[in-house]
Amino acid sequence: MIARVRAGEAEAYAQLVRAHTGVALRAAVAFGAGADAEDVVQSAFFKAYRSLGRFREGAAFRPWLLRIVVNETRNTVRSAGRARAVAGREAILRGPDPVIPESVDPAVAALAKERRTLLTAALDELSEEHRRVVTYRYLLEMDEAETAQALGWPRGTVKSRLNRALKELEKKLLGTTADGRGTDRREAGGGEGHE
Repeated sequence: MIARVRAGEAEAYAQLVRAHTGVALRAAVAFGAGADAEDVVQSAFFKAYRSLGRFREGAAFRPWLLRIVVNETRNTVRSAGRARAVAGREAILRGPDPVIPESVDPAVAALAKERRTLLTAALDELSEEHRRVVTYRYLLEMDEAETAQALGWPRGTVKSRLNRALKELEKKLLGTTADGRGTDRREAGGGEGHE
């Protein structure tokens, strides 16, 4: 497909854009573009097209493109201000409040919403590199090799940083006691059952 684009076949690039727009939008949103996600993706596709001469023969296109999307998102977030970007990302990740079918228990729906909010807050507390590796691997559903390519890290680095990031997320979501036992973050401070 890339060879066809390099040969000047416009429809080939249109096919690449159609095939990767969804994941590019999810990446832009996950990394903080908020309401500017579509503009970020459009700019990223333009930059990718201009940079195809530097695209390494035989490499996977998706991780390469997502690297451009993340860089473009970072530039947008910087210029728009961190506070607005975090609020926009949280709103888009959370999405509109779902209409609860009568057959669903409202308590279950409320718990799911609370979990999404806690996860978003915990992700925001991670370091930039940990947030990036978790987002690529799990939110964008990339395999380990694609994650390594997108981040420009060796696979071993992806494994170790992902492991550390997941442990950090676990601490933030569950909390830990001095002896390493987990405590539910929502129950912390209740006093009972804690030594």
